[in-house]
Amino acid sequence: MRRPLSKSNIRPKISTMPRPRSESAAFLDIYKLTVEKKRLEHELIALDQRRQQICQRLAVLNDQVNGLENTVDQLRQEDGSPIQAAPSTTYHRPESNSTFDTILLDY
Repeated sequence: MRRPLSKSNIRPKISTMPRPRSESAAFLDIYKLTVEKKRLEHELIALDQRRQQICQRLAVLNDQVNGLENTVDQLRQEDGSPIQAAPSTTYHRPESNSTFDTILLDY
């Protein structure tokens, strides 16, 4: 499982022991920076693909919701009946000092 991304800047990886200045150390630093650059580019590509998938799914969901709302409107017009309210829930507190609470549901 991946750890969540922090909103702070991405920090470079550093070595605990400084290397002596040499040509090979410079090439190693170039290699490490190149690898990190490639990793970040791949991560950006993956994020773009995921964003596209999410946008496509949201579009499908919006279409389905709109279609179902149209169906509901058509069914209401065919029935010619007003919208029926959902059953209400009422709460009655007993008059005596009882530890029971009564809930009445209307169907």
